[in-house]
Amino acid sequence: MKFYSLFILLFVIIIGAKVNAQDNPAPYKFPPHGKNDTIKVASTNDMGEMIPWIPLNEVVIYGVRIFKSPADRAAYNRLRYNVLKVMPYALFAKRRYEQLERDLAVTTNKKDHKKLIKQCDAEIKQMFKTEIKELTITQGQILTKLIDREVGRTTYEIVKETQGGVRAFLYQSVARVVGHNLKSTYNPEEERDIESIITSSGYYQ
Repeated sequence: MKFYSLFILLFVIIIGAKVNAQDNPAPYKFPPHGKNDTIKVASTNDMGEMIPWIPLNEVVIYGVRIFKSPADRAAYNRLRYNVLKVMPYALFAKRRYEQLERDLAVTTNKKDHKKLIKQCDAEIKQMFKTEIKELTITQGQILTKLIDREVGRTTYEIVKETQGGVRAFLYQSVARVVGHNLKSTYNPEEERDIESIITSSGYYQ
């Protein structure tokens, strides 16, 4: 009987200790912080509440193009080849004329103006002599459009601004003989295939 009473008393003590432990749990200890545990983010104050945010890189999703026929696929592949062939020349023209405009903006001397224009013209001519003269008629036509796309002016307008209307007229006359048009403009709505090729080419990443 005494043993039975002692057992009950021991049981009550154990149960009471468990309940007390549950009612008063030990405080949680956070693990030590390391140097990479804190992430600094931008935030916006929205009516007194600071809202953190993290900028994400743009994700461009392209659809898989389905061609109606092997001939359509071959035509698109030829267009892609031609666009990627002449795109570097259009970008070169863009960078060179942007540099020319910056130089002219800080130069007041008319003699220096002419010198800068002549130097730019010589570089463009050198490119024509060494590489662009080997382009096909189709590639030349695409190039004139891409120059308008990149520079914001037609090739004819650029020549007219830098060398005068007479020289621009002569260049246009020669270009028309071989199937080119220096006045060609670029319309992204009409040139959807070219625009798609350029945006997916990686030139602007």
